[in-house]
Amino acid sequence: MSNLHVLPELGFGFNELEPVIDTKTMEIHHDKHHATYVTNLNNTLASYADLQSKPIEALLSNLEVLPEAIRTAVRNNGGGHFNHSHFWKWITPGGAKMPASGLETELTATFGSFDGFVEKFSQAGMTRFGSGWAWLVMDRSKKLVVYSTPNQDSPIMDGLTPLLGLDVWEHAYYLNYQNRRADYVKAFWSIVNWDYVGKLFQAAK
Repeated sequence: MSNLHVLPELGFGFNELEPVIDTKTMEIHHDKHHATYVTNLNNTLASYADLQSKPIEALLSNLEVLPEAIRTAVRNNGGGHFNHSHFWKWITPGGAKMPASGLETELTATFGSFDGFVEKFSQAGMTRFGSGWAWLVMDRSKKLVVYSTPNQDSPIMDGLTPLLGLDVWEHAYYLNYQNRRADYVKAFWSIVNWDYVGKLFQAAK
């Protein structure tokens, strides 16, 4: 079938985020974890021809209309696929260290300062119990919001537009940081792709 969901390429070498994220973690995270979500999603949809051609955003935004037999599998594996497809674009070797002026102004207006935003987002990642994600999103009223979700749940399931996400599942950092999630969250800020965040921000506005 030509409409199967596919594993996107990283866009940079597995080793290019060293020392923030080590090569082995990137290999396992992309080629094993993300690939498994894609495989499981395609297998889940194999008997539902009408759903196979739908974009992942459409599936996740309307989970309640999916057949109950596959809803949880699409939520978990589709969410994992969607979240990671963006995550690989949210991180980059080098890149701008700060968001463009329009987004920085909005972050400052919402959270008091850019540092205030960083602190609130980092806290969302560090206090998410177990596995999950920290998010910067735009809500329906065009306001910026920071929150976190469990497992592979995605903001689009809540009708929100994700602008930046941080994977705080242990598989994202454990080889390098072990139980030191706070160190991983702190290091994350040096590899954020603010250009991509800015594009999502402008599109959401």
